[in-house]
Amino acid sequence: MASIMRKPSASVIFFHGSGDTGPNVLEWVRGLIGRDFKGSHIKYIFPTAPMQEYTPFDGEMSTVWFNRESVDIAAEEDQGSMAQSYDIAKQLIQQEVDMGIPHSRIIVGGFSMGGALALHTGYHVNRNLAGVFAHSSFLNRKSVVYESLVAESMHPELRMFHGTDDKVVEFQWGRETFDRLQELGVIGTFTSLNNTAHELQKSSMLEVEQWILKKLP
Repeated sequence: MASIMRKPSASVIFFHGSGDTGPNVLEWVRGLIGRDFKGSHIKYIFPTAPMQEYTPFDGEMSTVWFNRESVDIAAEEDQGSMAQSYDIAKQLIQQEVDMGIPHSRIIVGGFSMGGALALHTGYHVNRNLAGVFAHSSFLNRKSVVYESLVAESMHPELRMFHGTDDKVVEFQWGRETFDRLQELGVIGTFTSLNNTAHELQKSSMLEVEQWILKKLP
């Protein structure tokens, strides 16, 4: 009973990809590694995005963190929609802070669109977090994130993963994003996943888990 009632001392927020849900991505991770992420002292949060019109889905309603013109690195960011996603991320983080978790004990990450939101959250909205991970994700070439980082010297550590056979988010988009973040002072690693499409992998999830446990002991 004591372990069940143990108060968390750290938190990880995992944002899902477009059209998905938090419970679905949690089950995806469980299916890959055969269990939940380790760390009884860590609270793992898998939120679900609100239903809203999504232009790449022909304007249909979907669970997405933000709207965008198209899934393309050259597209412009929808600043109004991004601002709404920032409010969601800020609220999720503040809920943890209100529970006694300091910003320095919170990691944000995600898959695809969720990874993009994590990058915006950790390098534009709140740079006091413990770390950021992004899987199969990218930032637009003119992203506000790059502008935001120019004048900053302190950044959360980054872990990025990308499948070489990704046909949804091109591998080079992820690589370009990481290289630009690195040029602006972000410290981290970019892991190429050979023969991998637009998907999570057991190896990447285990690597994320080990990194989380190292960052949030």
